[in-house]
Amino acid sequence: MKIPYYHVDAFSGAPFRGNPAGVCPLEKWLPDEVMQNIAMENQLAETAFFVPEGEGAWHLRWFTPSIEIDLCGHATLATAHVLRNELGEKSERFRFRSLSGDLGVETDGDLLALDFPARPPEPVNVGTDVARALGVPVDAALLARDLMIVLDREEDVRAVEPDFAAIECLEYKTVIVTSPSAREAVDFVSRFFAPAIGVPEDAVTGSSHCTLVPYWADRLGKTTLEARQLSARGGAIRCTMAGDRVKLAGECCTFSRGEIEIS
Repeated sequence: MKIPYYHVDAFSGAPFRGNPAGVCPLEKWLPDEVMQNIAMENQLAETAFFVPEGEGAWHLRWFTPSIEIDLCGHATLATAHVLRNELGEKSERFRFRSLSGDLGVETDGDLLALDFPARPPEPVNVGTDVARALGVPVDAALLARDLMIVLDREEDVRAVEPDFAAIECLEYKTVIVTSPSAREAVDFVSRFFAPAIGVPEDAVTGSSHCTLVPYWADRLGKTTLEARQLSARGGAIRCTMAGDRVKLAGECCTFSRGEIEIS
């Protein structure tokens, strides 16, 4: 059996930046074990699989090298990019059914924009093990799906040297570190760690911005924000707070096209 396969750099208009995702269009679902093995073989943060569900609609699933996850931003953006630029779909809005409900991706000029549910965080008390795992003092912690640690300065976020083994042992399996940006054209920056699900540090994390955007929109009194993720690859996200939804816009670049062959 041969499966079409695309490697897409999401939240970047050029290769070698942003967050790489694998994208596999399917006519029908493969066994879960096979999809998990493909994701493990790819060794990308996420590999997306999708099947059609009618005109302009698809069922979408995401796998890290270790597990299936409930929400992934960059691989959803990459999937819409493949549909639009590789498979010739002409929709202005792509609709996806997922473990996190109905999701959308819209065209926004030269960008694609995720339409995702907002996940506003609530303050939480954390133990000293979080500070030790991140190697920084923890003065402000909030929790939604992800644990979010708020630091004072961009240079503090850049300086975080995580102990991935220690993070993997925390009760919080996905951790965001964020601060205001030091640059006038950018509102906030972040990094994202998830070694427990096979992603030690993610390059650009769309789903974490479901929590980051409500927090920073409220704190800065703005509904449109520019975000940067400070991973080694780096990436840019234009963010909009829209009621109980967030819109996360960025570019994508196809790095390679090919086939996966399985027996």
